[in-house]
Amino acid sequence: MSFNFIKEVITPEQLLKEYPLPEKDALLKKKRDKEIKDVFTGASDKFILIIGPCSADNEDSVCDYINRLAKVQDKVKDKLILIPRIYTNKPRTTGEGYKGIAHQPDPEKKPDLQEGLIAMRKMHLRAIAETGLSAADEMLYPENWLYVEDLLSYVAVGARSVEDQQHRLTISGMDVPAGMKNPTSGDFSVMLNSVVAAQTSHTFLYRNWEVATTGNPLTHTVLRGAINKHGQSIPNYHYEDLVRLISMYQERDLQN
Repeated sequence: MSFNFIKEVITPEQLLKEYPLPEKDALLKKKRDKEIKDVFTGASDKFILIIGPCSADNEDSVCDYINRLAKVQDKVKDKLILIPRIYTNKPRTTGEGYKGIAHQPDPEKKPDLQEGLIAMRKMHLRAIAETGLSAADEMLYPENWLYVEDLLSYVAVGARSVEDQQHRLTISGMDVPAGMKNPTSGDFSVMLNSVVAAQTSHTFLYRNWEVATTGNPLTHTVLRGAINKHGQSIPNYHYEDLVRLISMYQERDLQN
């Protein structure tokens, strides 16, 4: 066989029972989720900043950073909502290299997915407990959502994943904002198609279940730069890019 089934990993139910979100932190997150949602629905005129390093690979360093960020949040709370990036999954262009703490909790050792799932959840739990700031994470593996669904306030779908149907359908069942990045090619239509799919209800196979979703109206686009036909990295956040994206938005019936 091409697959070597190494071991069966812990289920989401088991992990949440072993590492639960304390009630006081759950209440903080619920309040924060409401504040974030209000921005996306237009009920609040605050701005959202999703901020932090590309990869979260050390719990102490990550929590030190977020503790500092929490002090900034207190100063700007009337105008800004800061969502720290705790990206525990690292997409790779060629599939080679470090894939994040969820895949390899100790970069000096071999991958261990079960320990990675535990490390991923513990990092998010600690960040909320110490700072009250629930975070964003990249949904590299759609099946990982249930391990952290009670912890995240924002989900990103990367440029290499945005065309994948399972990512789009999984996002359609989430109740937090989800940012769909443009693909590495920079094609806006691909990005917008992913938003259409994620805002729509679906029935599909997920973790050995037939599931039905209602669609996620908080799904939206994220401009992350691109690579042109000459292999050069180019920005796509200039005025003319935004005008073109707005024009394409107006051609579709999107909620965000």
